[in-house]
Amino acid sequence: MNLHQLREQRATAVQGMKTLVDAATAAGRDLSAEEIQKFDTLKTEERALSAQVERAEYLGEVERRAAGTPVSGAPSADFDRLAGSVSVTKVIRAQMEGRSLDGAEAEYAREAERRSGRKAEGAFVPFNSLEKRANTTATAPELVGTDHRADQYIGPLREALLARSLGIRVLSGLRGNVSIPKYGSGLETGWVTEGQPVPEGQMTFDQVTLTPKHVGGKTEMSRQMIQQSAPGIEQLVREDLSALIAKQIDRAIINGTGLLGEPLGILQTPGIQTVADVPATWAEVLAMLEMLDDVEIQNGRWLTTAAIRTALAAAEKVAGSGSGFLYDNGAMAGLSLAASKSVPTGKLILGDFSQVMLGVWSEVDLLVNPYAEPAYSRGGIQVRAMATVDTAVRHPEGFVVATAAVGG
Repeated sequence: MNLHQLREQRATAVQGMKTLVDAATAAGRDLSAEEIQKFDTLKTEERALSAQVERAEYLGEVERRAAGTPVSGAPSADFDRLAGSVSVTKVIRAQMEGRSLDGAEAEYAREAERRSGRKAEGAFVPFNSLEKRANTTATAPELVGTDHRADQYIGPLREALLARSLGIRVLSGLRGNVSIPKYGSGLETGWVTEGQPVPEGQMTFDQVTLTPKHVGGKTEMSRQMIQQSAPGIEQLVREDLSALIAKQIDRAIINGTGLLGEPLGILQTPGIQTVADVPATWAEVLAMLEMLDDVEIQNGRWLTTAAIRTALAAAEKVAGSGSGFLYDNGAMAGLSLAASKSVPTGKLILGDFSQVMLGVWSEVDLLVNPYAEPAYSRGGIQVRAMATVDTAVRHPEGFVVATAAVGG
């Protein structure tokens, strides 16, 4: 039996004892002889399981040390699988009820704290939840009902979260500040005749740095909604909380200012290539591609606004020639093109998004406050989600940015 199963069984035993006590308390009486016997049986079972869990945890830690597994290293396959078992609503419900986490949620939180080197204010949940498409639950009653299909809930539209799907590099499990060496200049080569010295140069190096920056948001949820077990509630809660963080990270990756605790984004990074205007002809599209080719960047993709994408889809390659349109079937010049509200108005970005690094120091940290106003007065709870990340561009010349003329 693995560690996760042992913890689940222990949690079941604890819940069984709690159910017996709660039932007797609600009836205004003590436990009956039969209930006392059941309680003692569950207590013995819980103690035995706790001992097995302790032994399993100890052996697991010894094995990790023996294998040389770094505490702050990249997530293992086991850790990734564990993340997929975490229930956000269980984490929130445990904080609402003032009890400790158990099962996969407790195991994940402990491992995340060990890897990040810090104690969560509330409880860690998987950072990869930010990959989800976001919807919201505006009112709880629509999510509860005898014949209700919560899995078919239709929420208001939110912008798609695209930056991470474009292929940026994610560095997780970070602890201190990060400095990554980068080649600068100075290496010289050339042809020589017999007996002549080869060209000589002095190599120089640069560095790309990442430092922790914090992002967070708050949302209000109905107490009843969190306690309901209808299908789809877990997904809705996860997506609502994820959107609070992911939207801000997306915007920072694309256009972060680097000021007031915000990361420095692609558009604000010194050294990116620029052109005067968004292309309106095929020749202008090819000119932007040539700028990437000149710096030997091969993995280009386009990112822009919906308005510019519409304009590109209406612009012929050569006006009046019937040669087709600049943007067609999801691509321009054979490279995929995506649109996002996180891109500032009038901007078209062409680049290799694997040149962007997203450093992650902290998993998503959830903290539940059942007493915050005005949520408390309405019987709801306030949930705060925070993460600690930073972004940097390895080679700014790997991006070409076009800016539409005023009114374009």
